[in-house]
Amino acid sequence: MCGIVGYLGERDAYPILIKGLHRLEYRGYDSAGVALINEEGEMTVCKAKGKVSVLEEVAAERDMRGTMGIAHTRWATHGEPNECNAHPHYSQSKELTLVHNGIIENYKALREELTNQGYSFVSETDTEVLVQLIEFVKSTHHCDLVRAVHLALKSVIGAYAIAVLEKGNADRLIVARKGSPLIVGIGKTEDGKTEFYVGSDATPIVEYTNQVVYLKDEEIAVLKRDGSYTITNLSNVEQTPQLQTLQVNLDELEKGGYAHFMLKEIYEQPESIRTCLGGRIDAKKRDVILSGILDNKKRFLNARRIIICACGTSWHSALIGKYFIEEACQIPVEVEYASEFRYRNPVIFKDDIVVAVSQSGETADTLAAIKLAKEKGAFIYGVCNVIGSSIAREANSGTYIHVGPEIGVASTKAFTGQVVTLALIGLAIAKEKKTLSTEMYEMLVDELRKIPQKMQWTLDHNKNIDRFAQMFTYCKNFIYLGRGYNYPVALEGALKLKEISYIHAEGYPAAEMKHGPIALVDEEMPVVVVAPKRGMYEKIVSNIQEIKSRHGKIISVVTQGDTVVKGMSDYTFVIPDTRDCYVPLLAVLPLQLLSYYVAVAKGRNVDQPRNLAKSVTVE
Repeated sequence: MCGIVGYLGERDAYPILIKGLHRLEYRGYDSAGVALINEEGEMTVCKAKGKVSVLEEVAAERDMRGTMGIAHTRWATHGEPNECNAHPHYSQSKELTLVHNGIIENYKALREELTNQGYSFVSETDTEVLVQLIEFVKSTHHCDLVRAVHLALKSVIGAYAIAVLEKGNADRLIVARKGSPLIVGIGKTEDGKTEFYVGSDATPIVEYTNQVVYLKDEEIAVLKRDGSYTITNLSNVEQTPQLQTLQVNLDELEKGGYAHFMLKEIYEQPESIRTCLGGRIDAKKRDVILSGILDNKKRFLNARRIIICACGTSWHSALIGKYFIEEACQIPVEVEYASEFRYRNPVIFKDDIVVAVSQSGETADTLAAIKLAKEKGAFIYGVCNVIGSSIAREANSGTYIHVGPEIGVASTKAFTGQVVTLALIGLAIAKEKKTLSTEMYEMLVDELRKIPQKMQWTLDHNKNIDRFAQMFTYCKNFIYLGRGYNYPVALEGALKLKEISYIHAEGYPAAEMKHGPIALVDEEMPVVVVAPKRGMYEKIVSNIQEIKSRHGKIISVVTQGDTVVKGMSDYTFVIPDTRDCYVPLLAVLPLQLLSYYVAVAKGRNVDQPRNLAKSVTVE
């Protein structure tokens, strides 16, 4: 879950690398480091514990010249966050240095073998083992660095994205990947010379070029100062690179006047959902057009069941998708934690459809889960936000959510984009299976088209959250309750509060409150209840009465015009009326804002919460 950036060209590399690290800091911020090679071939490595800004302070005292370099921002896996464990890591001779994202699973065995060969280690990381291994192979096989990287990676079990520099060689940068993402950007200087950019994702590259190559698993790229480059696999067979055009706007990577990316992304949701729906709803015909379904109509018509694999927030959106697809399409749907699914030898049939939901498209467990399902003959359908991501490439078909880059670690607009996309998938399947009446189908399509404006209304009419959120900074626990489609909203609301405020919170189906959680309710326990005037409204009212009789504080999400629940609540958020299945898209917005403002009031780092990183690309 670390961030890698690299540069080779004629420009001063350090400013490019530092700016790239700032853009990648959402992938890890335990420590950071940079390595440069100057025109004389001398290597400089500078590292620091903490955020990239700390690295800048340290580097200000160093000679950071060079037109080639690599840099890294770390989310710790092996070894605690400190300067010693920070990347880049030297080989024993200090002739090589390397940055790495991923986990080397057999690092202990490799470390023991290298120790027996006389190598010593200064860090606790698996990454240092890898750079030492490359040097060992290079010396024992009397080969150049490119061949040494090939041979060394054949001995590695696990996931990696790496970039390697060699002292004395300012003309060549070597990068490779397996299981962890890595992109090579190809740009042009003002005088037309080729320059190369490397990134864990597009964010550090898009400012300089929109032409990129997404490295595939077990590919190694050698980038040369003369503008040439080669890509080979681990068997040293040359591969034909596929140059693709980035579809990322630089403005989307800036805060745009907001205090945090998370707040910006919450308020972007009406527009991001319009973009998600764009070209997929024919307003005149009141119809959904989804090529991923139309092109694979027979698979969906004959599907025995649908299995949705996801993690975290994506798992919550998948639950909502399950409710919608089962109701609209009459197909059984199972929702699986990808991290459990991949290890329990699941029963998968050849007429199953496995849907992978992941914002980044790089989630390690979800990627492994769909590879397993694919081996067993299932049809894989991806729902991702990042174009060209690993899951998008691995899937047989799929749909991008198209909500734009999400920088805040706590997911907001990706959640609503995933819910909308799963609803579109459900509607498209239902149309082909004819499981909805024409009247109901057209009504659901029409209502989905209105959701962006209703989201805007919700944001406009809940602007007092920042004022009362401060009252809850003393709380150590929250309970979130919802029924039906709103149970996953309760889970998501609780997760958001946990992620960024560090307050313990749990989401439950409202009816389950009496089966244990009600024991926690007292005058100091805030209970957030999603209570729209749809579905099982009277039962939710009963649940609230039970909480009030035990002096619990009620924070409710209610439909515009509601008086009953509002009258029973200590604090109320209001949403416009919509169909049951679309309530989550509105109800989640004030819960996102609640978690945001509580975290801000507690002085938390909202965009970079402790121990978390945006893309979970390791187990």
